[in-house]
Amino acid sequence: MIPLLRPTLPKLASLQGKLKDVFRTGMLTNAKYVREFENRCAEYLGVKHAIAVANGTSALMLALTCLDMKGEVILPSFTYSSDGHVLLWCGVKPKFADIDPATLNLDPESIERSITSRTQAIMPTHVFGNPCEIDAIGKIARKHNVKVIYDGAHAFGSVYHGKSVLGFGDVSIVSLTPTKTLTTGEGGLLIVNDEKLARKMKLGRYNGDSENRNEEFLGITARMDELSAILGIEGLKIFPKMQRRRLHLVELYRRELHGLPGITFQKISSGSISAYKDLVILVDKEKFGISRDELIGELRKKNIETKAYFYPIHKKKVYERYQNLRLPNTELVWEKIMNLPLYSHMPEQYAKKVCSVIQSIHQKHI
Repeated sequence: MIPLLRPTLPKLASLQGKLKDVFRTGMLTNAKYVREFENRCAEYLGVKHAIAVANGTSALMLALTCLDMKGEVILPSFTYSSDGHVLLWCGVKPKFADIDPATLNLDPESIERSITSRTQAIMPTHVFGNPCEIDAIGKIARKHNVKVIYDGAHAFGSVYHGKSVLGFGDVSIVSLTPTKTLTTGEGGLLIVNDEKLARKMKLGRYNGDSENRNEEFLGITARMDELSAILGIEGLKIFPKMQRRRLHLVELYRRELHGLPGITFQKISSGSISAYKDLVILVDKEKFGISRDELIGELRKKNIETKAYFYPIHKKKVYERYQNLRLPNTELVWEKIMNLPLYSHMPEQYAKKVCSVIQSIHQKHI
């Protein structure tokens, strides 16, 4: 079986000294290794504050809470379900906008059409690590005096015009689960450059408590543990090398499948570098010969794991009130998109085999 993904981990020996220290001291949560991880991430990303939390969902909840979000927030439906869930948990109304069918990111024109007097923020996703149209989104936000919260769950390693994509907007969040380009097992980051907001977020992960049991506001329990932070520290040391290898595999895929009828890749705009948390293709049944779902089934027969991702939020049962919403680009993309196997330490021959099988399937069905 060629798996869809695997976590890329540092060598166990590199963790042992720090792990022994944690077991010796008994300091398991949000202590010196969490602080070291935060400092290393902030330095690597070129930002003022990287605040470690329990996961990406709690990072989004804290972002909304600390920015005092109410009213409506504009977001894509083509994103992970947590984005919609946290809005509902925080009493904020999701306002779904459509995507650009080439970049798969939130379309600035659709954002502009979705703005109302109740809009408080725009919450775009760097889909699969592909940087959004940050300049255009920033211009809209300034015009309408709304906040920008970037879902950068997939974007550790993504670059926009020479800078980490995570340094833009009022807040960016990162997920560090095992599927991500950098993992701490479970975990997340809040990326901010505003000192006052950073302080509030650091309190927020302690239920809003400034260590005197006199909570300043309604926070949540969202601390990162020391063991996760150690995994992150050592993972960050190998991250540049592993990310270069990941991008090499992406180029191999693109080269081998280039020009194959009915297969297109996500468009990465000029001046942007995607972290490629996922590598996706869109399958045009008429040109390729079979549908996306049929191709997934054919690859499974060859022991190649793939999947269709994301399933649009507004089509899910939890969001029944949005069932009649029409997002034509989102729905068109969903019918065609699928993920190919990709992880940073994946053997090159796996990628070559996947491409060879896809090519042979096309030949069989034309």
